[in-house]
Amino acid sequence: RRAMAKKPKNKFAGQAKKEGAKPNGNAKGAEVEEDAEPRMGRGKQSEFKLAEEMAQQHMEGESDSEEEQDHVTSKQVGSQGGRLAVMQQAQRDMGGNKMVEDRPAGSVGGGFRNKQRVLIIASRGITHRFRHLMLDIGKLLPHGTKDAKMESKDRPSVINEIAEMRGCNSALYFEARKHKDLYLWVARTPLGPSAKFLVQNIHTAGELKFTGNHLLFSRPFLVFDAAFDSEPHLQLLKEMFQQTFGTPKGHRKSKPFVDHTLAFYVLDGHIWVRNYQIAKTETTGETALVEVGPRFCLQLHRIFAGAFQGATIYSNVDYISPNVVRSREKLAKSAKYAARTEAQRQSNLRKQTQPQIKNPFAGVFK
Repeated sequence: RRAMAKKPKNKFAGQAKKEGAKPNGNAKGAEVEEDAEPRMGRGKQSEFKLAEEMAQQHMEGESDSEEEQDHVTSKQVGSQGGRLAVMQQAQRDMGGNKMVEDRPAGSVGGGFRNKQRVLIIASRGITHRFRHLMLDIGKLLPHGTKDAKMESKDRPSVINEIAEMRGCNSALYFEARKHKDLYLWVARTPLGPSAKFLVQNIHTAGELKFTGNHLLFSRPFLVFDAAFDSEPHLQLLKEMFQQTFGTPKGHRKSKPFVDHTLAFYVLDGHIWVRNYQIAKTETTGETALVEVGPRFCLQLHRIFAGAFQGATIYSNVDYISPNVVRSREKLAKSAKYAARTEAQRQSNLRKQTQPQIKNPFAGVFK
């Protein structure tokens, strides 16, 4: 107990005694602080210096390897980036706004650059038949995006704001009226132009039940009739169809296969749309087209300068409103009714003008 009591409470007390200072006091030679750090032995100091030198050599080796790697990658980026810069400068000289599509995915500069997106939207009050047609067309557009239905009281120009929020530069608007008629708007948002069509002869893929089939979201061949190059408004429609229905190259949802065609034909002032599968016959090996669906017909109404608004660029003279067609049908039915009522009136008049002959034997058998 006495030995334990004589031990100094401070851990540096023994060191202070060796230096000639009292445990609880200060010596004349040096002052000892209670909060001073303990000294490290010679063995530990040598080990610490050795570890520090090894760490410094490792860091210098890594920096050298990183500099060599950066030098190699900078050469690669310089070669690819120079090629990309030349292509972009040539495109600026041509004055085009189209994105570069020939650059492979994952290359320097971003890979996929064609930002074509199509907004597919319908109006309130659309019927099930029109909705199925809209869904069939949506399956042909991997770059399409859907949105909620438009209210009938809203103007179609509101779609420009929706397309801007969704990041779309094209729009397909299915407008239903009176639960009988369907109008299709094809527009380039937000500046235009836009075209309004009356959709007729609607046949969805579900009701046709054709034997043709193709991959979902595969890229199609766009086939146009030679008549599209004959008139200016048809040339404009051809360009709008290419930008709307053409799947961008390298799109993340598209399949890297071309196994169907989307055909547009002009006949009798209407545009007929068909979807065919590209197949090969097993016996001969020749390429054949098998219809898949859907099929529908477009009658052009007007082309506007803006998107869903603006001045009228072209108006179809041969266009007849469905309301006028229904009124003419009613007039044709009313003509039949008028002829029948006129025949009844003439019959009654003849009966009144003819003399009545009394039968002399009328009361014999009473």
